[in-house]
Amino acid sequence: MTIHWCGTGLSAIPGLRRLIDNGHKVTVWNRTVEKAKEAVGDLTDDIRAFDMDALAEAVAEGDVVVSMLPADHHVPLAKLCLDKGAHFVSSSYIAPEMRALDDAAKEKGLCLVNEVGLDPGIDHLMAHALMADYKASDAFDPANELSFISYCGGVPKNENPFRYKFSWSPLGVLKALRSPSRSIRDFEPFDVNRPWDAISSYTAPLPTAEDFEVYPNRDSIPFMAEYGFDADWPVRQFVRGTLRLNGWAEAWADVFKEIETLEGAAGDARLKEMSDQFWAENAYDDGEPDRVILCVALSAKKDGKEVWHKTYTMDAWGDERGNAMARLVSVPVSLAIESVLQGKIAPGVSAAPADAPLVQEWLGEIAGLAQHMEVVDHLG
Repeated sequence: MTIHWCGTGLSAIPGLRRLIDNGHKVTVWNRTVEKAKEAVGDLTDDIRAFDMDALAEAVAEGDVVVSMLPADHHVPLAKLCLDKGAHFVSSSYIAPEMRALDDAAKEKGLCLVNEVGLDPGIDHLMAHALMADYKASDAFDPANELSFISYCGGVPKNENPFRYKFSWSPLGVLKALRSPSRSIRDFEPFDVNRPWDAISSYTAPLPTAEDFEVYPNRDSIPFMAEYGFDADWPVRQFVRGTLRLNGWAEAWADVFKEIETLEGAAGDARLKEMSDQFWAENAYDDGEPDRVILCVALSAKKDGKEVWHKTYTMDAWGDERGNAMARLVSVPVSLAIESVLQGKIAPGVSAAPADAPLVQEWLGEIAGLAQHMEVVDHLG
């Protein structure tokens, strides 16, 4: 059995090295072999130039293919796995085209696992853990009014005037700023065309309370069912969003204004220019520490009084182990691969697990990746 790890960008390395260190048979595939050798050449010489035909030749039944490549590669690689009788793992969101492979994967007894990075990934685990805790508590009542928030952000550990730094190409961040979002606010769907139209303040319950700017992203509403919310429960708030340093909106005001004006091919070209400029001016320097904050909270009210409220908090930063973002994206991917090989994940298309023992097993491993991780009981 071989793990075929495709892509050795910054966000891939700690998880990849962990698998090799743990004695798994890993073949590394990357478009640039030399870059892969720089990253893991001290651990393995089984490094090959990524090519779909060559990969198809190498994949055998029972293998695992891991995609840390751009999102447009995920579905073709998953289909290759279905053809070859192999499993698939990716940290990315489940696209409709990936979801459509669920029946075929179940028929063949294959796992197509996605959303097992940081966000999505670790946030899912924390949400499942909180929901299990709440449902098992004396406070649980289907009539309780619920509020759920999940905010995650990668920010510079050492603050700068731009209030941000980039670990990799800024293009993804800029494209996300053009995307609408949907969440629940005051029991109703809350639709926003641009993030800057919905920026609010959030006080993170870290050991020293800290204020951040937050905004909703993507479509939060499908995750209500994913996390086990009953359709009949009254939900005041449900939002999965992005967290930024205070002052970010002001520092980026001119960026927002220009993005509003961009349209069509010319707009895409300008966005690429902006990305290149930001990468030149605001990339992390060698050895400069990044920081990742993740807060996932669930609260319940009965007759207007709060009866249950807990928050999972995580604060991690770059250290001698390297970049925090890379650790928190790729190590959960490696945990997913090992869980697939151990038969702990059911066949089909799935996201980060909801199974309580596996959730706690993964969270135990992940706690060691952060400088701070705890569950805060606001009523305890």
